Amino acid sequence: MGESDRYQEYKHLKKKRFLLGGDNNALTALFILNTIFFLLLLTMQVVYFFYQQTAESYNSGILQWFELPSNLTRLSDRPWTFLTYMFSDNSSGLMRIISNMLWLWAFGFSLQRMTGNDKIIPIYIYGGIAGAVFFIGAHYAIPYLHNNGFQDSMIGANAAVMAVATATTVLDPDQRFFTHIRKGIPIWVLLTVYIIIDFAGVSSMNAAYALSHLGGLIAGFLFIYFLKKGKDGSVWMNKGYHWITNLFNPDKTKNKQSIKNKVFYNTGNRSPYSKTAMINQNRIDEILDKINSIGYQFLTEEEKDVLRKASEDNNK
Repeated sequence: MGESDRYQEYKHLKKKRFLLGGDNNALTALFILNTIFFLLLLTMQVVYFFYQQTAESYNSGILQWFELPSNLTRLSDRPWTFLTYMFSDNSSGLMRIISNMLWLWAFGFSLQRMTGNDKIIPIYIYGGIAGAVFFIGAHYAIPYLHNNGFQDSMIGANAAVMAVATATTVLDPDQRFFTHIRKGIPIWVLLTVYIIIDFAGVSSMNAAYALSHLGGLIAGFLFIYFLKKGKDGSVWMNKGYHWITNLFNPDKTKNKQSIKNKVFYNTGNRSPYSKTAMINQNRIDEILDKINSIGYQFLTEEEKDVLRKASEDNNK
């Protein structure tokens, strides 16, 4: 039996699952979630208009179940909107969702490259939650909003994307984009441009919307601030997600080995093949630069092995 045949024998054991972090690309997952919600709302709106329903009937019949209300009483009737609003966007905001996804890609790609695959979605969610808290809090704290009984609602990924953008910048403020243009553009300049564009977009709305985006900014900053102090706010979220996804998985405790380990690397008493990282001065300099930029805790196991091996060679 050849190796390909042996792999096919176990292929049915491998099930693709959506992961919060780990094997799948978390940034792509955010794009997919936002696109699915947008297309869902767009389809429902087309159906409403096909039957000659008004925009008001669409908003009251469909959209209100996705957007975040500013009133706590209304929120208690639809608590799920605390999460759904940050993944949804009204079909009338086509340019807004395109803009949000472009900015998310610009900052999220760098964040995922630096921290791995398990930070971006928690930061996104923290930003969305902070934006919701600031939005609702503003309607109760600002007198002219509270006294006049404004019943506003919020929908869109702006606060969540703001958190990702801020976290990426705080993590490595010396990072540069478009390096082919002279020495490149510092990421803090890109963040400044994004903040100006974002807040300009809500300048005509009441202050609650701007404060919600400020909440996302603060959430992104605090996440990295505590992360650099050794407190990772994504751990409980990732563990909780994996616990839920494995709750009804009967195979979760039976076999945790990957297929390639089970099929190809079952060597019995023989020593398995081990990968040795290639060490050269350029590689060491790159790792040291990474430590100076974002800290030792963000090194991969391979990079830590390189430093360990280099230290052992110097001590010989």
